[in-house]
Amino acid sequence: MWGDGEIEQEGTWQPSSASRSAAVDRGSGTPPIGVSQFSARTTIPTWSFYADRQRVLFLAMLFLVTASSYFDYFVLSVLLDPIKQEFQVSDTMLGLLSGLGFALVYAIAGLPLARWADRGNRRTIISIALAGWSVMTALCGLAQSFWQLTAARFGVGALEAGALPPAHSLVADYFPPDRRATPIAILSMGASSAGYLLGVGLGGYLAAKHGWRSALLLAGVPGLLLAAATRLVLPEPRLRVGFPTLDSQLDPLSTTFAQLGRKRSYVYILLGSAFSTVTSSALSMFLPSFMIRTLHVTLGQVSATWGFAVSGADLVGALVGGWLAGRLSKHDVRWHAWLAGIATVAAIPIFWLALASRTLSSFLFLDSAAEFLFSIGPPATFCAIHAVCGDRRRAIAIAILQLSFILIGTGLGPLVAGAISDAFRSLLGEQSLRSSLMMMLAFLIPAAVAFFWAARALPQELEE
Repeated sequence: MWGDGEIEQEGTWQPSSASRSAAVDRGSGTPPIGVSQFSARTTIPTWSFYADRQRVLFLAMLFLVTASSYFDYFVLSVLLDPIKQEFQVSDTMLGLLSGLGFALVYAIAGLPLARWADRGNRRTIISIALAGWSVMTALCGLAQSFWQLTAARFGVGALEAGALPPAHSLVADYFPPDRRATPIAILSMGASSAGYLLGVGLGGYLAAKHGWRSALLLAGVPGLLLAAATRLVLPEPRLRVGFPTLDSQLDPLSTTFAQLGRKRSYVYILLGSAFSTVTSSALSMFLPSFMIRTLHVTLGQVSATWGFAVSGADLVGALVGGWLAGRLSKHDVRWHAWLAGIATVAAIPIFWLALASRTLSSFLFLDSAAEFLFSIGPPATFCAIHAVCGDRRRAIAIAILQLSFILIGTGLGPLVAGAISDAFRSLLGEQSLRSSLMMMLAFLIPAAVAFFWAARALPQELEE
């Protein structure tokens, strides 16, 4: 286990005198704001265990874990057209495969895994989940029918629910509250951008050269190696403070739901995230098909241009969003939600212009600009949730957020977009997908409204 001058023994932890004096909350004798409940018998915050160089390493590992989950999710988007051709299925069925079916199993597994993350060894949860979804991704490449592919994809969805909630929970224990915004941005949108780049860029290249099955088979290999590395490198702060089992310290799940449900800011952020993800999921899954059918580009061109452009825009937008959230919220915590609302509103007309484009170059420029603006918001909303959920409900709060945009956003977005495209195909032909994706932008309007409503409630509901 990584150390910082402290001595770790079986079931106990003895801080060095330097760590003890640095960590005790001055003048109050109580843990500082944001101290994990698992250090409740001491006045030592968990983030004082680690030096900055260690935090960078841990964040890098968690970044790779979450990027792997996004890679295994997004790689399917660039493979939808080859799968459609081989199995002769409709856009609605592709929406079921990439959206609702994935979301349902994710929802079923999400809360039990998050509950485990709030009480158990998060390092173990992440390692098991990562190895599992990597195996299931490889099995997708062996499917001999559309329904076999769907079943394997369900396995990916169930196991990927064990990635982001425990990862966010660990970040909250590794970093003090005033230094979390950038790590959260890197872990959420940064990892999403990297995963999307690998999924579309590398996945599209492999599919173009060797077929869609090879892309899925090879996508599962890195995750198995990363699972072993994660188990060896990441520390579990709960073990250091001597709380290997924590069931008795957690509120009943019904109480946790009730406490979170009473926080208007949290509920509005859930609604805003769900509505915005309906649009973003539809776009992320169907834009490669839109480019192939409507702009008449090849799969190789999609992977070589659009994947890099959008991933770069998402990454820069996420880092800018994390930086802005950290700076602006010091003056007014409502900026966590204001930022998300402003970014969402600003992205709508740019997305519309991108979808109206007639050339690849104009589409790439406009879509990248829209993605940059849109990516500024999510890191701020994650920071808002950490500020109001309380330490005892951190993983559950993030898991419920994920469920809102997985079950509603990811579940409905691709399915609705595919169904609208099929409905207009007889009238518009290959242009039906363009019209469908334009209609999906309407969901961003209630999303922005919900974020602005969340801002009104934030100052009264801080609990960190």
